[in-house]
Amino acid sequence: MSGVTIAEHTSMERDTLRLLCSVLLKPNTRIELCRLLQSDSFFDPLQRIIFEEVKTLGAVDARQLLQLLPGRVTNRGFPDFDMEDLLTPKLVSEQDIEKLFQSALRLINLEDTDDEPTVDPA
Repeated sequence: MSGVTIAEHTSMERDTLRLLCSVLLKPNTRIELCRLLQSDSFFDPLQRIIFEEVKTLGAVDARQLLQLLPGRVTNRGFPDFDMEDLLTPKLVSEQDIEKLFQSALRLINLEDTDDEPTVDPA
């Protein structure tokens, strides 16, 4: 077991989605990352739906993705979806983007090992 808590896993999910929605990520890179991930890697229902919609939209430009995503997520049953959490224009440093990539890679690696997150006893 990897020792990843549910809170850490949820944070990795959110960071991965922030990376996938980033205007700094090329569409082909987004497609490749989505190909490496599965829907069931996302335990949070909203984050799972967002991932599925990002993956379905494919090679669209990030700006178009951010325009289409709210309506698609709303149609999937989440009318109170807030895009602000996924927008990353404030992330200007390579270190910030590196952190998001690391979260995505950790999520991919967890999927490969089939480790379940643990409940944080705190």
